[in-house]
Amino acid sequence: WEQTFLSGGKLMSAKRLETVVVKQAMTRVKEEKMPFDWSINPYRGCAHGCSFCYARAFQSFIGLGSDEFQDHILVKDNAAEALRKQLHNMAASRRFDLQELARDVGHIAIGTATDPYQPAESSRQVTRECLKVLARYRVPVSITTRSPLVLRDMDILADLNLLSVNISLNTLDDELIRFLEPGAPLPRQRLQALAELRNAGLPAGVFAAPILPLLTDSRSRLDELMGAVKEAGAGYMMTSLLRLTPDVKSWYYGMLQRYDASLLPAYDRIFAGAYASRDYAERIHDIVSELRVLHGIPEDRFYRESAGSVRESGLGQAAAMLAVPMREGRTVPVGSESAKSLSEGISKPNAGADLSPAAADGDDAQRLLSEEPGLAGKLARLREIPGAGCTPGTEIEVLEQMSLPF
Repeated sequence: WEQTFLSGGKLMSAKRLETVVVKQAMTRVKEEKMPFDWSINPYRGCAHGCSFCYARAFQSFIGLGSDEFQDHILVKDNAAEALRKQLHNMAASRRFDLQELARDVGHIAIGTATDPYQPAESSRQVTRECLKVLARYRVPVSITTRSPLVLRDMDILADLNLLSVNISLNTLDDELIRFLEPGAPLPRQRLQALAELRNAGLPAGVFAAPILPLLTDSRSRLDELMGAVKEAGAGYMMTSLLRLTPDVKSWYYGMLQRYDASLLPAYDRIFAGAYASRDYAERIHDIVSELRVLHGIPEDRFYRESAGSVRESGLGQAAAMLAVPMREGRTVPVGSESAKSLSEGISKPNAGADLSPAAADGDDAQRLLSEEPGLAGKLARLREIPGAGCTPGTEIEVLEQMSLPF
């Protein structure tokens, strides 16, 4: 059990955390209209308890009700190990060519049906361990969250093949947020997290989703939101409309009944089914498009630029890395060209083999591994050390020996 507190320190409720074992951490997304190819959800359920969350509908798949979505959280404690096995098998079938792996895997989205940085992550660190694995394999990744806890993992974000960090925020109204998203951080906390991500040079923006009829959809509210997003330095702002599947509609309408029952007839007119009417959708689209021009905020620039490079070259932002065994079992990353040696029939060295001809040089290389610079900087410096074994075409050990110095 875990107690969850609102930002003001008031106890909201006690959450039941149940550990589960998964066989796979990545789920293939077969719907072609989706902007990503795989999803990773380190948890099932979410303590943020957003009243409109479409993932509530998924609870019935495992015998839970939509009302248990925020109170009964399934923790996938072995997700990182399952992810490593998945990516290892995929890389092995490509002769450990990580550029080819990145190209074939495509975009992996973290947090499509849960918040990967909900309160449980503070102690369980399932998301952090998954990020370490993703950084080793250099596959393109995006993260969606409402929580400033993402800043804890800035050290790993810098080494990821990162497409974007999407901060979810659809209003600046604290009172409305407390009612709609009772366990989530307040708007100013999310905007501050966004600003810190951007100041660190990371691709980050806002996912204003969903836009809620009669609550967050007025021109004045969207203008206010976009102005704050721009001030925080967002590189983009994506938007989407509310979707009301039967399970979600039942829960959300119950919330509206408590908040302002007079809104319900208007919702019935807008939502004949799960999706908003065409007239409503077009009106919101026009407002958002006008405000984008006014504030100079693109829709999804970072994702489009990064995803384009992934599709064309198999690389999102940096050269793919493999690992070369170092003295005492340590490893250093090298360019993916080194995988070529496997296909040319060069035998692999024994585990723990010393590939550094000069002991002093090997010590220098290991010292670099424990220093603070990011992975790209360490790689560049290691290449300058004679005998460090960090050169294109170097033999590699099996992928299980990969080890990034976090």
